[in-house]
Amino acid sequence: MSSISKLGAMQQLMRSGKTMPANAISDDSILVKKIVSEHNPEGIEYEVKPLLHIVEDILKRSTFVSEGAPTGALAHVDHVEDRNHFPAHSSMLEALSVKIDRISCEISYKTLSGVDAHSTSVAIFDMLTIYQWDVKLVLALASFALTYGEFWLLANIHDTNQLAKSMAILKQLPGIMEHVSSLKPRFDTLNDLISVILDVTRCVVEFNDLPTKYITQDISAYTTAYNHIPIAAYWCVRSIVACAAQITSLTTLGYEIFTSTDAWELSTLAFKLRNIVDHLRKLLGSCHKHIEKRMDVEAYDMLRDLFSRAHVDNMKVLKALIYAQEDILPLYDGVSKKRASLEPLRRKNVLLLFSGLEFSTDEFLILEQIYNESKVHTPRMESRYELVWIPIVDPNSEWTAQKESQFEGLRVTSPWYSVHHPSLISKAVIWFVQSEWKYKNKPIIVVLDPQGRVSCPNAIHMMWIWGSAAFPFTSAREEALWKEETWRLELLVNGIDSEILNWIKEGKYIFLYGGDDAEWVKKFVKEARRVAQATQIPLEMVYVGKSNKREQVQKVIETIAREKLNTHCWSEQSMIWFFWTRLQSMLFSKIQLKQSDTTQHDHVMQEIKKLLSYDKLGGWIVLARGSQIVVNGHASTGLQTLVEYDLMWKDPAEKEGFEAAFKDHYGKLHTVANPCCRFEFSHSMGRIPERLTCPECHRHMHVLTTFQCCHDEDIEQDFFVSSVAPPTSTI
Repeated sequence: MSSISKLGAMQQLMRSGKTMPANAISDDSILVKKIVSEHNPEGIEYEVKPLLHIVEDILKRSTFVSEGAPTGALAHVDHVEDRNHFPAHSSMLEALSVKIDRISCEISYKTLSGVDAHSTSVAIFDMLTIYQWDVKLVLALASFALTYGEFWLLANIHDTNQLAKSMAILKQLPGIMEHVSSLKPRFDTLNDLISVILDVTRCVVEFNDLPTKYITQDISAYTTAYNHIPIAAYWCVRSIVACAAQITSLTTLGYEIFTSTDAWELSTLAFKLRNIVDHLRKLLGSCHKHIEKRMDVEAYDMLRDLFSRAHVDNMKVLKALIYAQEDILPLYDGVSKKRASLEPLRRKNVLLLFSGLEFSTDEFLILEQIYNESKVHTPRMESRYELVWIPIVDPNSEWTAQKESQFEGLRVTSPWYSVHHPSLISKAVIWFVQSEWKYKNKPIIVVLDPQGRVSCPNAIHMMWIWGSAAFPFTSAREEALWKEETWRLELLVNGIDSEILNWIKEGKYIFLYGGDDAEWVKKFVKEARRVAQATQIPLEMVYVGKSNKREQVQKVIETIAREKLNTHCWSEQSMIWFFWTRLQSMLFSKIQLKQSDTTQHDHVMQEIKKLLSYDKLGGWIVLARGSQIVVNGHASTGLQTLVEYDLMWKDPAEKEGFEAAFKDHYGKLHTVANPCCRFEFSHSMGRIPERLTCPECHRHMHVLTTFQCCHDEDIEQDFFVSSVAPPTSTI
């Protein structure tokens, strides 16, 4: 099929509204066979971007002029950024200017001689055999820019410059300008084709600039694009010849000779090139994704290497995690409310707070309180630490106005440093934080010492448990704090309710209890008060809710208030949240220190596991006398113990005392029921324990995966790990 017939076929496609068939590209390979066979680059690398910028500037300004009144258009174009005065331009033009002039002359000569467009295009490629494909394209486009730019320069200044006027007369420009309105459709078609030629050229230049370090010939998208570029280059040059022919015909034969066939040829070429550039962009997109993945892997490996070596200070590590360049200030100072550099963090203990944008109010307020307390109460010389919030946002998700508002709200209200914008955090860093520090969706705080070494992989647990007393928030400090702890009531309620601490000092009996069954609560309070009156003990009771099911817990609180039950309760959900968060943090703190299952005689850990398990099984009770915890048990067994006071343990209570008798009878009932424990760990917690023993039967627990409906208001994630110890198996 001849090239003219091919263009005619494409015209039919355009009229029908269909896209170009896939085999059109393979058919084009026949046209470029000679060009490809003679392509023999000499190996010299030319930086053609400066030349392309000059060409773009010429064509852009010419295009502006052709679309409207010359004076106004030029006034607007004068504000276009001038990128043409760089040292690189001079040496590049010195090497290539002769070739540009020769190509321009070749196009003009062959057009006036009546040589067909294909032959002219092949002749141009014969002149460019020693150059790479991107250089061939830019040189051909530059040669056209000479002709096109000269045409519009004369058109716009011939009224004010005598030299230009004389030259314009030779090129018949005055007559052409008189009919500029009627010629507008012709120039619009021409400009449309020039625009798509530029798009294809930019695409080829971008392809040539791909870093070969990260992409090779075995990548299918790269290979396909590499094979397709000669075809793209041919049709670009072919289109350049067609555009040059239009300008030449205008200045030599007059404007009357433009026909509908000429218009269809230009439109058809533009249609062809749009298909080509769309295909190239898809291939380049695939190449960029591959390169990005390779670069992410390299950056990830670099981070691992950085954290495996010693450094003079922490700046290398912080730059790698936050922002390595010096062109912007990457931080936002929560105190001064201004941008800041990384310099204030140099040689300090740095707490890196990683979280999403869904930072709960409870978490934020308590963390802020702990942060402010630690800043105030620690000695000046020891308080050389800073906290930096690093928001972790899915880089593949759309950044919306809502997310921007969430981020700004948290950044502005935080008293600590924040990353100026989440976009500064690279994919490799996100990957590293998720993989090495087990970040999922729950906030974590990684502590770095002044040399950038990790002194604690997650300090948030010790913050919840001990608050500012955990300063400087290192793993060594966490371990030391656990060595000082015993199983006592203060461990459960410290920092939450000062009234309970007063009762502890007074040596009162205290019932902490929880669950979401209002009827059970009413029965339990009634029976506890009855037994307390019968035994004449000073008893206080506190309803502490559950670790989830906020709505049901709120209904129980309302029932307590409405029926005026003689019990204390935490009406603020934040207090209930903090109570359970601290308990869960105790478990995870031990897991993090690898102390949770080192021995079955870790009494504190066994009791914490029991309490968390009883909460999942429905309800729980904790009976204490002052600081000493007497019973940590299940709700139903605790209620049954109270109900059976008159029948089963009244006499022992009178002889041995209330606490001993209650504990003894509860133990007998519990031995019969003997429920094994069950835990649920949200996958978002990150560090899921690989192995736990049941605090009841001391056997290894099964690990089961369960799925919950993500619309359940009490479930923050849709994936849980449940550990259950079966009564008949040790596995």
